[in-house]
Amino acid sequence: MKAIRIEKNGDAGVLKLQEVPKPSPGPGEALVRIKAAGLNFIDIYQRSGRYSVPLPYTPGLEGSGVVEEIGSDVREVKPGDRVAYTLQLGSYAQYNLVKAAQLVPLPDELTFEQGAAFPLQGMTAHYLLTEYVRIQPGQTGQSQMTVLVHAAAGGVGLLLVQWLAHLGVRVIGTVSTEEKARIASEAGARDVIVYTREDFVASVRKLTDGKGVDLIYDGVGRATFPGDLDAVAFCGHIVLFGSASGPADPVGPNLFQAKSLSVHGGTLFNYLRTREELLNRAGDVLKGIHEGWLKLRIDQVLPLAEAAEAHRILESRKSAGKLVLNVT
Repeated sequence: MKAIRIEKNGDAGVLKLQEVPKPSPGPGEALVRIKAAGLNFIDIYQRSGRYSVPLPYTPGLEGSGVVEEIGSDVREVKPGDRVAYTLQLGSYAQYNLVKAAQLVPLPDELTFEQGAAFPLQGMTAHYLLTEYVRIQPGQTGQSQMTVLVHAAAGGVGLLLVQWLAHLGVRVIGTVSTEEKARIASEAGARDVIVYTREDFVASVRKLTDGKGVDLIYDGVGRATFPGDLDAVAFCGHIVLFGSASGPADPVGPNLFQAKSLSVHGGTLFNYLRTREELLNRAGDVLKGIHEGWLKLRIDQVLPLAEAAEAHRILESRKSAGKLVLNVT
């Protein structure tokens, strides 16, 4: 079978298409014929060596396809089932062994490209919205919560913007270009700050009459976190969930006392510890997609052989929404 392999850490050039043996499922495993694989920034962190993965390996933590074979003791799926998954390494390949308990049934109404676009980023948006600061529907008027979403035209950012807007929250987004500003606005952001030509802290202060925002979702890290501390309101919350610009520089916890801030950090790995939790989170995401208020934006679909180019596009911040590899 064909698979992208990484034999040494480095830039996108280390991604190589190779022929490798087709695996066989063991107990509790399913062999999935991959149709599409989703790209995420964690793929870049692993490829570069920021996050350590034993070499050599096949990258990709998100995919969709059809169950071809199951091992013993598998009750969750059967051959022929359409499925999607995340947090299982090896999706940049024609086949992948996946723990059956990590597979999510893929509704017939979704394409395989959509199936590779929703699990990691959709369930990330879900835990961010449910595990730290509870967002209550129907907040209006003076009590309406104001939320800042960094990288609002990115994969997670666009889902957060749509979900927050659906819940009746005022959303302010930051983006790098006018085109991304248009995309974030169409997704539901009431105000969009193009951070490449205006200071986001000053803009937030102006938009909130000096108060600051109640909550910040930050998947950027080093470049934005210092400004977050100034842009957030008294008794506000900052949630760090990524580091696209590098990890945020360390600060002493006493720094948060002056404004009585709460700073949270999270990763999806910690919120999918049971199959019930997986199916509940995936189910809520799929429900939003089915109802039509949550839309997946797939920016580009590239063939498996062009995985290196897909990484370059993702790293350049030129994409808006999701990048997907077509494996068929």
